Amino acid sequence: MRTASLAALALFALCAEDAQAGSEARPVSHFPIELSADFAKQIERNLAASGTRIAMVFRTGRAREDLPDGIRYTHGAFWIYSEVAGENGEMLRGYSVHNLYHGEDNRQQSYLAQDWPLNFTQGDVVGEVGIIIPSPEMQRRLLMLFVRGDIRALHQPAYSLIANPLDERFQNCNELMLDMVAAAAWETTDRDVLKTNLAAWFEPARVQTSLLERMFGPSVDDRIRLDDHDGPIRTATFASMGDFMTRFNLASDVYELKADFLDASES
Repeated sequence: MRTASLAALALFALCAEDAQAGSEARPVSHFPIELSADFAKQIERNLAASGTRIAMVFRTGRAREDLPDGIRYTHGAFWIYSEVAGENGEMLRGYSVHNLYHGEDNRQQSYLAQDWPLNFTQGDVVGEVGIIIPSPEMQRRLLMLFVRGDIRALHQPAYSLIANPLDERFQNCNELMLDMVAAAAWETTDRDVLKTNLAAWFEPARVQTSLLERMFGPSVDDRIRLDDHDGPIRTATFASMGDFMTRFNLASDVYELKADFLDASES
């Protein structure tokens, strides 16, 4: 019973199934690279069709049945439409992906990394992503945060898989995204102010775990740290951030997008 309980908590790997950018330990895709590339292009076309300059995109590196109730995705990142240099120096327009990854040598520390849509979809195992499109004004504000490099001021390198988004001690990829949204909404990068405001207005997702999991979780996976939780374990998810941004008119759309190749295989 104890082993099964702890294994269940270890499977709850928000922002963790992703191998580190720039390392040789990238995730092995569930799908052939050609299908991952097709899905990456599909997402890009979907975002570009609505004129989206910056989006919040979520994928899962775990089968849905291995995730706790209410958790559909394990990694989120910002996709930003910009001009990038091709291999021959030609300037191309497309989306770059801005992530928080945990370290490999020290998995309790995280770092910021920019990679590409194919890197993102190669970490997907279900052929579906969640997408939040910020409102036009929020897109403008978020882009300014990136231009000014404010993401570095909002980055808390101390990492936990199930970071409490209302507490400053630890952070995971979803919490960084939420902090960026909060910074854009309240026009400050003061994390004390942001956490105070989020505590008043944002409702995190509650993670259903037993007392046994809380007591022994860190001994199973050193990325699970619970010091920032006082009472129920709560974290930021695609659904909770989508609800928050929709309720306060910070998002234009929240939806899920299934890979076209799944429909083709079913026909």
